[in-house]
Amino acid sequence: MYSGMGKSISLVVLMFCVIMQADATLPNFIIMLMDDMGYGDLGVFGEPNKETPNLDRMAREGALLTDFYTANPLCSPSRAALLSGRLPIRNGFYTDNAHARNAYTPQDIVGGIQDDEILIPELLQKAGYNSKIVGKWHLGHQPQFLPLKHGFDEWFGAPNCHFGPYNNNKTMPNIPVYRNDKMVGRYYEGAYNIDRATGESNLTLFYITEALEFISKPRPKDQPFFLYWAPDSTHAPVYSSKKFLGSSRRGIYGDAVRDLDAGVGAILNQLTALGIANNTLVFFTSDNGAAIVSKTHGGSNGPFLCGKETTFEGGLHEPGIAWWPGTIPSGTISHQSATVMDYMATLADFAGLPLPSDRQLDSMSLRQALTNGSEVKRPVYYYRGNELMAVRYGLYKAHLWTWTNGMDEFNHGINFCPGEEVEGVTTHNQTDHSSQPIIFHLGRDPGEKYPLGVRSAEYKAVWADIQVIVDAHKKGLKPAKPQLNYCDNAVMNWAPPGCKELNACLPVPKSTLKKCVWPH
Repeated sequence: MYSGMGKSISLVVLMFCVIMQADATLPNFIIMLMDDMGYGDLGVFGEPNKETPNLDRMAREGALLTDFYTANPLCSPSRAALLSGRLPIRNGFYTDNAHARNAYTPQDIVGGIQDDEILIPELLQKAGYNSKIVGKWHLGHQPQFLPLKHGFDEWFGAPNCHFGPYNNNKTMPNIPVYRNDKMVGRYYEGAYNIDRATGESNLTLFYITEALEFISKPRPKDQPFFLYWAPDSTHAPVYSSKKFLGSSRRGIYGDAVRDLDAGVGAILNQLTALGIANNTLVFFTSDNGAAIVSKTHGGSNGPFLCGKETTFEGGLHEPGIAWWPGTIPSGTISHQSATVMDYMATLADFAGLPLPSDRQLDSMSLRQALTNGSEVKRPVYYYRGNELMAVRYGLYKAHLWTWTNGMDEFNHGINFCPGEEVEGVTTHNQTDHSSQPIIFHLGRDPGEKYPLGVRSAEYKAVWADIQVIVDAHKKGLKPAKPQLNYCDNAVMNWAPPGCKELNACLPVPKSTLKKCVWPH
């Protein structure tokens, strides 16, 4: 890890090294990050009910990214990777308490995003960008980890998932909702209620309104903005605004998707109405694959195997759309292998900013792929905790390890691959294939059902190439100190900043620091 002083020096260097574009008006940026939404949840990606007209229009008017990935099959690590441009193993959002375990930031997590990580808003700050996050943060909930400490100027949303309701006693407090650096309420209370019986909540409406107000607010002449819009209604427990409840053929999950789709439409329409659509790049994706473990309350990963929590395609292969009228040709279909980590380099490229040079980044600019249709062959790494599970290169994917979850969980109904078991592939034991990986051709077999024969010339040639990539990656890897190892009930959201003003502080229990237990 780099010291806080190292970060300060790096940012100062960036400030003096800004390369301004010939056009004095820098583009605005919006990243729309959904929660547990799958590749198969959008009409443009094949959802049969065609209930996402605004997202489908966004894809028609912009670029459809067919080979787009998140950086981890779970929420917190993928979000840390998106904002830092670095794999979770490099930015510390993993655990080594046990081998290949998924970890995130529940209420009792002690760690969070470190000061020496340079996040997208901190980078853009050097070019004068005004930045806001709307929705779920999930990079640590203690005050030093919150968004305004890491480059954002504004925030409306919550630090954790909307699990609950809790009884606000010694067991668990309800999650706070923040405006900037102070809480303004809690989930399941007052205006921020989620009706678990019906699924009704106004939260998505709040998030849409916050986005529209931020886009429309007066700013100094030519000041660009960055909006990170991260609503979470498609994460269990799923919720929707009253207008869309019961409107989808897919049930409550579909209601939530329709609600979000309407929000996407409202934001794009607002950009057009304000006359700034031609100067605004908008990305859309999801933090990980659909949680098909939730059955009809979860989404669809289309043709891909398994879902959230796994390193099969259903866990990391995401819907990807980029929209920028006048810059990205309408109807573009890009097969460029890309990830959420590429947002950092892409935004820096369009803003004329140099990337930090004092650390290893996993970010590549997509500028040429989006504007000229070019493709660069590069690897995609699939991590689960502290283990490199698989690598994609071109259309081939090599599984070095396979694991869904243990038989103890599986026998209790926790199934990350319901109805999709593939013998020898969707294993319930952690299985090491590193000496003879399971290799799939994702063009011919996107569902990872038919491995290449290990004796075939095709297999031997592919593995020879990927083995070199794996060896080089591991040799050059410098893992950061893991931030998701320790838990403590005392750090839960008992008394967040701003609770005194609301008379909403709760008694903080005695510290019980312990190693977190991550079952899968």
